[in-house]
Amino acid sequence: MQTFLANYWLDIVTTTLGIAYIILEYHASIWLWLVGFLMQSLGIALYYQKGLYADCGMEFYYLAVTIYGFFAWKFGRKGGKRDNKQLPITHFPRHLMLLWLTITAAIWAAIYFILTTYTDSKVPIADSFTTALSVVGIWALARKYVEQWIIWIVVDIVTCMLYYYKDIPFKATLYAFYVIVAIIGYRKWKAAAISNVTN
Repeated sequence: MQTFLANYWLDIVTTTLGIAYIILEYHASIWLWLVGFLMQSLGIALYYQKGLYADCGMEFYYLAVTIYGFFAWKFGRKGGKRDNKQLPITHFPRHLMLLWLTITAAIWAAIYFILTTYTDSKVPIADSFTTALSVVGIWALARKYVEQWIIWIVVDIVTCMLYYYKDIPFKATLYAFYVIVAIIGYRKWKAAAISNVTN
């Protein structure tokens, strides 16, 4: 048992935090950013240990966006308006889609090059893909866009398979759970966004 815990304690703790995180995200609770900060801090050690270097580096970006996300949700504005309410749930602006697709492709190519050139990564395509797409996903979450859920569905499916392959079973199972929550969350946030338009 001690050997098992020694090998998997980071996986177990970050998985537990991940469950709390996705529940808070589903409810659009600002507390998700605090839980996320703890989860990502521990994730740095976990992913480095498992040789998922792009995921490890991504955690530093997540930490920065987590701080931004908290303040954006608490004091943010959309449409140039600022009031005492938290940032509303809205849709991803169409005029930004091509820009973010281009950014995602460029980041994917850059990370893939780094992983294949400077690391011993055995999964450079999947690792760089999920990392690149997550750059957009966490930003879209910080801006409270409905479509962030669609991004995470793709990321979660690929990450689930990747983590099983890399022997991170608890987090792999968590990402399978994430897929289900993301589908339900998308429907909930979509309804909330429509409500925001009409109110």
